[in-house]
Amino acid sequence: QVQLVESGGGLVQAGGSLRLSCAASGRSFSGYIMAWFRQAPGKEREFVAAITGTSGSTKYVDSVKGRFTISRDNAKNTVYLQMNSLKPEDTAVYYCAARFGSISYSLENKYDYWGQGTQVTVSS
Repeated sequence: QVQLVESGGGLVQAGGSLRLSCAASGRSFSGYIMAWFRQAPGKEREFVAAITGTSGSTKYVDSVKGRFTISRDNAKNTVYLQMNSLKPEDTAVYYCAARFGSISYSLENKYDYWGQGTQVTVSS
């Protein structure tokens, strides 16, 4: 069983930056694919980024490439999402997710564990 707790959300002006953190409980953190999803008001939850456990391979949705960076610290059981050049359309609740394995997916039904979410609001 893995428990995930996100932090770092808040209100920021367009063009600003935020760093989200997701702390995971349990063992074998490096064996988990970690991902970030987001859900804007009135929209479906969408994939943002994912990172593999040991090699640190990453993937991103096109809309955040070049602006967001996912990273992890396996010693701290924590995954991060550095968000730069934020836009109003990045406003959403951001969720951390985890799945055991070596292949990262962009489909939310591939992930077994979810955090409670953290709100990110970008003002124009």
